[in-house]
Amino acid sequence: MKRRPRAVVIGAGFSGMQAAQSLSKSGADVLLIDRNNYNTFVPLLYQVAAAQIEPELIAYPVRTILRGAPRSQFLRAEVQRVDFADQVIEADSRRIPYDYLVMATGSRTQYLGVSGAVENAFPLRTLEQAIALRHHILQRLEQASQTSDPVLRQQLLTFVIVGGGPTGVEMAGTLTELKKAVKKDYPTLDLREMRIVIVQSGDTLLNNLPSRLGRYTARKLSRLNVEVMLNMRVSQVSAQTVTFAEGSCLPTTTVVWAAGLKAAVPEAAIALEQTDKQKVKVRDTLQLIDYDNVYAIGDLAYVQQQGKPLTGVAPEALQQGVAIARNIRRQIKGKDPQPFSYFNKGRLAIIGSYGGVGKIGPVLLTGFLPWLMWLGVHLVYLPGFRSRLLVLLSWLHSYGLGDRAIRLILSPSPLQRSIPPPQVSSSQVSHPQIAKFQQHPTKTPLV
Repeated sequence: MKRRPRAVVIGAGFSGMQAAQSLSKSGADVLLIDRNNYNTFVPLLYQVAAAQIEPELIAYPVRTILRGAPRSQFLRAEVQRVDFADQVIEADSRRIPYDYLVMATGSRTQYLGVSGAVENAFPLRTLEQAIALRHHILQRLEQASQTSDPVLRQQLLTFVIVGGGPTGVEMAGTLTELKKAVKKDYPTLDLREMRIVIVQSGDTLLNNLPSRLGRYTARKLSRLNVEVMLNMRVSQVSAQTVTFAEGSCLPTTTVVWAAGLKAAVPEAAIALEQTDKQKVKVRDTLQLIDYDNVYAIGDLAYVQQQGKPLTGVAPEALQQGVAIARNIRRQIKGKDPQPFSYFNKGRLAIIGSYGGVGKIGPVLLTGFLPWLMWLGVHLVYLPGFRSRLLVLLSWLHSYGLGDRAIRLILSPSPLQRSIPPPQVSSSQVSHPQIAKFQQHPTKTPLV
C-alpha cells in the first residue's frame, strides 16, 4: 500500500491553524506542532490585559479545532531544530520526518536595543503576558490607593505605552475606559491623576493606514486625556522611569511595549536567507528559496504584494494558510505551485469610547461605524460558539454599563516589583509636554 505523504505544520497561530485545517483535505497525513495546546486570538489580548474579558475566552483548544479535520494530529512540543537536508524536525528529543513542511512560527517582541526594556517593560504577544500585565495594572491601582505620598502615587498611576501601532492605540483607549470603570472601587483615589501616555517614534499613529486616520486617532485619544507624544524615541526603561533619546525622563512603574516585532525563526541546520525584521525570504508561491517542499507563512515570511511588503495582519495569515494547502495538494498531484495573491478586504482599528478608524477600499471611515465593524469582525473570527457568546456578553456589560468584571489579582506578575520612593522628581522632568501636563493633570494634553 502506498504511503501517504506527511505534512508537518509548526505553529498553531492564525496561519498555522488555517494551514493544518486546509491540509486535512489534501490527501496527506497532517501533524500540527505547537508548545501550547491552544490557539490564542491575539487581537483581543489587550482586552485581557485591561480586565475586560477573561483569558479563557480567547484561547481555544487546538484538538477541538482539529476534530473535524480528517487525518490530522496535534503534538504539544517545543521545536528545537529543523534539518532541511534530511527532512527531519527535532522536537522534545523526538525526530519527526516530513515530506512537506509549513513553518508558521510567528513573531516575537523586538526591543530595538533599548536598555532595560527586556527586564522592565511588559510585552503583549502571549496570553501569559496579557495576564501578567492585568495583574500588574490592578496591583498598581491598589498601591496607589494606599499611599499618602503624592509623587509616588503619580508614578504608580502613570502608564506609558511605547508604540503607536494598533496594539498601542487599542491599549491606550481601553485604559481610559478602565479608568472610568474602576472609579467607584477607589473612592479615596482621584483617578484624574491617572496618566496614560503613548509614545511614537514617527510623526503619526497607525502608520499602516492613511495619515488622515492617524491624525484623527491622535485627536480622539487627546480628547480622552491620553497624552500623545510623537517623534519621540525611548532610550532606556527602568523599574521607575522611562528615559527619552533627547534626555528627558518620565517617572512610571508601568511600561507597555508595543513598539516592534521580529520573526520567530526556528533554529535550522542550514541558515535561512532573511530580510527586514529577520523575516525569511520566500518565493511568490510562499516556498523557501532553496527548498520546494518547505513553506514559510504568517509573520515569519517576507511577502511582497504590488511592490510593498505585507504587514502581518490576521487576514493575510489566514489567506496564506489556504494558499499553501492548495499548493501542497498540487505538488502531491505532480503540478506546479501557484503564486500567492492577497485580497485586501480592508483595515480597521479601534480607539476606545465608541471610536474607531478604517479603510475599506478607497473609503476612509472614522467614528462609531468602524468601531462597531471592528467588534463584529473580531466576533465572527473568534473560534468557538461559546467564546463568541461570552465575549459578546462581556462587551455588552463593559460598554453598556461601563464596568470591568475581571478584576481579580490571582497571582503576582512575573515582572512585579516592589516600588521604592521615586528617584526622579517632577522638577527633574525636562520635556515641556510632560512638565505642562504635570502642572495641569486634568487638562487635555497637546498633540
